[in-house]
Amino acid sequence: MSKNILILKGSPREKGNSAVLAAQVFAGAEQVGATVEDVYLHGMDIRPCDHCDFCQEDDDVGCVVEDDMQSLYPKLRNADVIVFASPIYWFTFTAQLKLCIDRMYALHQGNVLKGKKIGIVLVYGDADLYTSGGINAIHTFESIARYLGWDIVEVVHATTNDIGDIDNQPEVLERAYQLGQKISA
Repeated sequence: MSKNILILKGSPREKGNSAVLAAQVFAGAEQVGATVEDVYLHGMDIRPCDHCDFCQEDDDVGCVVEDDMQSLYPKLRNADVIVFASPIYWFTFTAQLKLCIDRMYALHQGNVLKGKKIGIVLVYGDADLYTSGGINAIHTFESIARYLGWDIVEVVHATTNDIGDIDNQPEVLERAYQLGQKISA
């Protein structure tokens, strides 16, 4: 049975380094027969969670905030695997991705996200995972995974300073491609 994979791209750069790695994940998954969709979050109108808790009253209620997140909820529900792709901005993943993750709270009541497989793709401008803040993003995903019962399949990360830097790292591109194949199995 074909897996449904949703890739959430959190970079404001549509063709930035994390987007290139996300495309490799997409290609790897598609090559082994998965159904793959990627979403460019920066171009969407996703507002912050109001913490009204209306979504927690009933499994079928969902979020009352009418914005582009409404189109993502069915995709998140149907995904067997979610891949988060982001550059590191100011010591963690981008605000675009954070808004989306915060609004996933609306799916918590029915345990819709529980048990999903997760892939993580991160790029950062520092040569060190720790001083770049990349480790903060990883720790955040690990905490979310523990809470929601996610299975983090793999984290692919790399140092990139300028647009196109990832193209000079064939081993990282290959790891992203293999991640796509791995999450599709």
